[in-house]
Amino acid sequence: MDRNRETLVRLFGEGRIALARSPFLGSTPEPDAPPARDRVEGMLLGLAVGDALGGPVEGTLPADRRARLGDVRDYLSKRAEGGRPIGLPSDDTQLAFRTLEQALEDGVFDPARLASRFAGEPIFGMGSGTREFLGNVRAGMPWEECAARSAGNGALMRIAPVLVPHLRAPSPALWADVVLAARLTHDTPASTASCVALADILWKALRMEAPPEPGWWAARFVAVAGPLETPVTYEPRGGSWRDTFDGKLTDYVETTLGEARRSGWTAAEGADAWWSGAFLLETVPTVLWILEKHGHDPEEAIVRAATDAKDADTVAAIVGAAVGALHGRSRLPARWLDRHAFPGRLGRNDDGRLFSVVREALDRWVP
Repeated sequence: MDRNRETLVRLFGEGRIALARSPFLGSTPEPDAPPARDRVEGMLLGLAVGDALGGPVEGTLPADRRARLGDVRDYLSKRAEGGRPIGLPSDDTQLAFRTLEQALEDGVFDPARLASRFAGEPIFGMGSGTREFLGNVRAGMPWEECAARSAGNGALMRIAPVLVPHLRAPSPALWADVVLAARLTHDTPASTASCVALADILWKALRMEAPPEPGWWAARFVAVAGPLETPVTYEPRGGSWRDTFDGKLTDYVETTLGEARRSGWTAAEGADAWWSGAFLLETVPTVLWILEKHGHDPEEAIVRAATDAKDADTVAAIVGAAVGALHGRSRLPARWLDRHAFPGRLGRNDDGRLFSVVREALDRWVP
């Protein structure tokens, strides 16, 4: 058993992880066929371009955004870049690719090393859970004690790169790495279960020969995340179910998406009905509904996320990773990946760094 699986077993034994001990965590990821390089590259770049499209409008009300801009189909002009329309990273891309950089540097995912990396470099904006985590790291607390008890989406947005070192040799070690990567910053059942379910979805999407049936995304999420959730319940912060729902995240996904299907809602109507902010009861239904409606069309899926979600950068980053894995880099619009429009930064002045990290990871771990 590798070190991270031993750590996970210990945390379960000590009662120090907010997660049910589902048999899924001992399973080998399926299928085990190696993915195409184009699909892995699509997953990583899809995350980054989704973040870059949504970042400038994140936090604005989607209705106001649509009235002012229409659909967000291209990068917006940046005053600091001389008015050029350019795609730049937020914390979503930074934290995701620092995760990949750490694995490249050390050969394996190491939560203690990643905690130090997160705390040692500037981050372009972050949620309250990640901010609490970083404060704990900088105060000298061990990584195992630094996580916030938050059901925000700060772990979910950066989970895709954790898959990459496992592509050559699938094993249950993948799930241990995903759990520890999630728990590093956010220790709640909704967060960690969501990360494992998303990792499973991405793993399968990387190898699919055609888009799945629309309902597959949510069904698979619930099938994996449901048994990992503990009896901890959540209440919506707003939206149509604010005063009527108190339950687990997966129950909320089934409730909200069931109504969306019966009512024939668009992506925007669904996001408005359950809200679409950084709380997982908002982010997860939004991501799954966009994939159900538009997963067959990678451009439209990412555009809908950047246009219709309040937490536009994170929702678009997660949707981008999923449709990038399913369709590959070759199906992402070339204008989004052009080096003039998307310089591939991870910091302020490191043009090309994102592309070099992707290339190094592909050369090392993609058969």
